[in-house]
Amino acid sequence: MNELLPVISVISTLCAIVFGYAAFARNGKKDTEDEARADATVLTEIGYIKANTDDIKRKQEKQDEQYLRIAERVTAVESSAKQAHHRLDRLEQAADHSDD
Repeated sequence: MNELLPVISVISTLCAIVFGYAAFARNGKKDTEDEARADATVLTEIGYIKANTDDIKRKQEKQDEQYLRIAERVTAVESSAKQAHHRLDRLEQAADHSDD
């Protein structure tokens, strides 16, 4: 019986070491999986943000083009209005001179 106690102690110590290592390895694998999942989520979110940023840039470029077209049209209208005012001024002057 005295010989059985040290054998049981050694076996239980070895079992504790094996189970401890198995738990450590399992937790390490789970931690790696969790980190990989978190990294994948972050990369997905970054891809989503990038896609939205690209979309915003395209819309901004379209708005810039539209603004330039409107600015060109306003310039043309201003020029036309200026010419019309000159013609009206000449007509008024001609009418004033014909009244004399």
